[in-house]
Amino acid sequence: MKRLSQTFAPLLLLCTLLAAAGARAAELPDFRDIVEKNSPAVVKIIVEHTGDSARRGQGPEEIPEYLRRFFNFPEAPPSQRRSMGMGSGFILSRDGYIVTNNHVVEGASSVLVRLIDRREYNAEVVGTDPRSDLALLRIDAEDLPVLELAGDEELKVGEWVLAIGSPFGLDYSVTAGIVSAKGRSLPTEQGENYVPFIQTDVAINPGNSGGPLFNLKGEVVGVNSQIFTRSGGSIGLSFAIPVSVVHNVVEQLKAEGRVTRGWLGVTIQNVDKTLAESFGLDRPRGALITQVAEDGPADKAGLEAGDVILRFDGRKIDTSSDLPHVVGLIAPGTKVPVDIVREQKRRSIKVTVGGLDAEDSFALTPGGEREQQGGRLGLMVEPASPDTLERWGIGGGVLVRQVKPGSVAAEAGIVPGDVITLIGSRPVTSVEAFERAADDLKPGSSVPLRLIRRGSPLFIGLKLEDE
Repeated sequence: MKRLSQTFAPLLLLCTLLAAAGARAAELPDFRDIVEKNSPAVVKIIVEHTGDSARRGQGPEEIPEYLRRFFNFPEAPPSQRRSMGMGSGFILSRDGYIVTNNHVVEGASSVLVRLIDRREYNAEVVGTDPRSDLALLRIDAEDLPVLELAGDEELKVGEWVLAIGSPFGLDYSVTAGIVSAKGRSLPTEQGENYVPFIQTDVAINPGNSGGPLFNLKGEVVGVNSQIFTRSGGSIGLSFAIPVSVVHNVVEQLKAEGRVTRGWLGVTIQNVDKTLAESFGLDRPRGALITQVAEDGPADKAGLEAGDVILRFDGRKIDTSSDLPHVVGLIAPGTKVPVDIVREQKRRSIKVTVGGLDAEDSFALTPGGEREQQGGRLGLMVEPASPDTLERWGIGGGVLVRQVKPGSVAAEAGIVPGDVITLIGSRPVTSVEAFERAADDLKPGSSVPLRLIRRGSPLFIGLKLEDE
């Protein structure tokens, strides 16, 4: 009996291991049904550029390394004023509406859509939205297979997702991974930040642009748009436009052929630890207003530089990058509540959100004389010149001429050339006003200081020493 048990022991162990492996395999997702059902609604997009818009010889090495949009441009001879490019997209309605990226079709002289059954259609560009990098196409066809968009708030970090597209021209390739993060802020070259990107580790490569990102229900949760790479290929950092933005943009492009998004009319920055203390916050959070556009929505509502926005339309604002994401999806003309901190007190203000058209651009106006020592701040200042005030659109301020090494100002990061306009809640319109405000500061206190640096407004937190 003993020998028999010794003989079967290894077999029992092997069976146990195989059973455990089978159980683990059963826990892994099976993408086969999703791929089979949804692939017919994924399309390949082939674009042609001619004349001045031709992009000849543009390869991955010519795209900025830190964030390359994955679009495949086959090299063309220098003498040929014509180039081709490829991307992906998906069918949104049975009558031929198709979603892709703006950068796939931007400047194209012709757009061709190819279905999985090899049918090809010339596509009309219904409208584009460069700010979200989305475009809406339409082909003359009926009874097409379609994809379903997911709800706005259902995606979770760690959730399985998969992509279907045409990387490097290889039709209908499928890759899978998980959601790595949500709400990623990737400002455009113009500094605009209206898209809270989904970050995934799904393998995305040139040619995947505009293709769908699916959840395990087979619903579209995003549109693949950008990658982070040093080689031109996937390194496991890809970014997709979330379905909340897709819903908003597609509806407007269908109805109007253009997009109008919510606009507040402020410049903002993050709140660090010192600033949080100076504003009476329990931790760094919110979006700190550094400048308000004259006669803009924020200005009309009574918002001021130095206000910290904690909630907008009921949505929590943890960092400054959260605010454009929330405001951009609100319909212009909507009145919403805004919770702020001003002079260490909580307030609620009603703001009527303005509108910013897709074609609009907006930027706030950037921003034998007596020198004085700024007391315990360690600053030498002088009145800002009228030309400086006019050029930067400010009503007054003092120019920092010298910063004493090791001083409170030096530790806070103030540098010569900064123009100080506010200490705490007190405007600094002259050297005398600066001196009075500096002298009145209490030992050991934290205070926000507003300045203009190379035309841009900025708040810095000062932490005074105890006496």
